Amino acid sequence: MILLFLGSPGVGKGTYAQVLTEVLEIPHISTGDLLREEAKRDTPLGREINEIMMKGELVPDHVMLKLIEERITHDDCKNGFILDGFPRNLVQANHLQNLVDITHVLNFKADDEVIIQRLSGRITCKKCNMIYNKVGKKPEIEGVCDKCGGELFQREDDKPESVKKRLDVYREKTQPLIDHYTNKGLLVEVVINKHIIEIKERLISQIKAYLEGKINKIEEIK
Repeated sequence: MILLFLGSPGVGKGTYAQVLTEVLEIPHISTGDLLREEAKRDTPLGREINEIMMKGELVPDHVMLKLIEERITHDDCKNGFILDGFPRNLVQANHLQNLVDITHVLNFKADDEVIIQRLSGRITCKKCNMIYNKVGKKPEIEGVCDKCGGELFQREDDKPESVKKRLDVYREKTQPLIDHYTNKGLLVEVVINKHIIEIKERLISQIKAYLEGKINKIEEIK
C-alpha cells in the first residue's frame, strides 16, 4: 500500500500521517524531514541542499527525486509507505510513477478560516524549531520552548495575511496534481474542520474502510 497525502499548509496532514503510520504499520516519509536530515550531513548532496535552503529557494526536482529514490529502498518500506509533501508538481508526479505504483491519494482539506486560525496561532522555537499553538498546544511557560528552553516567536509566513497568500499559491500550484490523480481514479477528499483529538477514532475508521474498499468516499466528520 503506497499512499500519497496532499493538503494545504496548516491542514494537518503531517499529524494525520503520524497517526495512520502506526495504524497501518508503514512508514511516514516527510520530504521536509528528509531535506533537513540530509542538510545536516557533510556530503555533497547535503551541502547542496543546505545552500539552497539557506537562500530560501525551492529544492530542484532532481534532488527531491534522488532523496525519495534512496529512502524507499529501506527495509521498512517493503510493505508500503505514506508520502507527505511529494510530489509537488506534474514533473515529480510523472517521475514518481516510474518508481512506484501509488495505490491511493488522500487530499486533506479544511475551510480557509479554520486553517488561518490554526496557522496564525502557531509559535515556533528559534533554537530547535519545535512548534506550539496559542490556542492548542501551548508551552508550559509562555514564550519558552518546553524542549530546549529557546525563545518562541511567530514566523512572518504564519501571520493571517501571509497565510491567505500561501493558500492561494498552494491551490494554484497543486490543482494540476489534484486533476492528475482524480483522472487516474486514485484521489479521495478528506474534509476535516475539527481537531484530530476530537475525531481521531472516527477518522481512522473511515480511512481504513476506504483503503480496504468497503466505502468509496470519506464523509466529513462533524
